[in-house]
Amino acid sequence: MSASGDKQATSKFGAWAWLWLTLAVIVLDQWTKWLITSNFVEFQSVTLLPVFDLVRLHNEGAAFSFLSNASGWQRWLFTALGIGVSAGLLVWLKRLPARGQHLLAAALALIMGGALGNVIDRILLGHVIDFIHVHYQQWYFPAFNVADSSITVGAALLILDSVLSGRRAAAN
Repeated sequence: MSASGDKQATSKFGAWAWLWLTLAVIVLDQWTKWLITSNFVEFQSVTLLPVFDLVRLHNEGAAFSFLSNASGWQRWLFTALGIGVSAGLLVWLKRLPARGQHLLAAALALIMGGALGNVIDRILLGHVIDFIHVHYQQWYFPAFNVADSSITVGAALLILDSVLSGRRAAAN
């Protein structure tokens, strides 16, 4: 490998250039939550489409309100988990080459942005603000927010990257 190739592969900051996406997710997440808390009281809802409502909910648990009825310790558990996962993702991003693994870098940045967006809520408010509520007839999906959406899209991209990497490896 040439000296320039070695330098690219061992860049001091790896794929940290993707942290702009993490920051964008955090800013969008916090801004939308601010809009909701500024204009809605808890449980207030507005139907925008027959299958979509905006509703202000406070989730003290994790996904699907898991552990939301616990005595309060879950706030710090999920805060520590979000910070720990984000730290691990940051290290992973740093170890990626600066170029060539865009899908993986985007996935990690999206997951980290979502995790940190919800960590901010937990630290400042003691709960996460959820406001996107999708439903169809009698079926109601749990409310979520921009951070949750970012984590979901990031996880899907992580799976896609894994599948594509496996196919590339098998083809070689």
